[in-house]
Amino acid sequence: MDIAAVATALKSASIGNAISLAVTKKVMDTQKEAGAQVVELLEKSVQPHLGSRIDVRL
Repeated sequence: MDIAAVATALKSASIGNAISLAVTKKVMDTQKEAGAQVVELLEKSVQPHLGSRIDVRL
């Protein structure tokens, strides 16, 4: 096998791996931000004083 062909194939595989890693990191960052937003939304929605009493008047 030609050395140039092997070098080209290795470089191509290396570039493919780098792109895959970059995309994976971006997806992980996006999911981390989305998770933080969900936690923030849930923390804001908690209202412990609601539902503890029933107001019954006739």
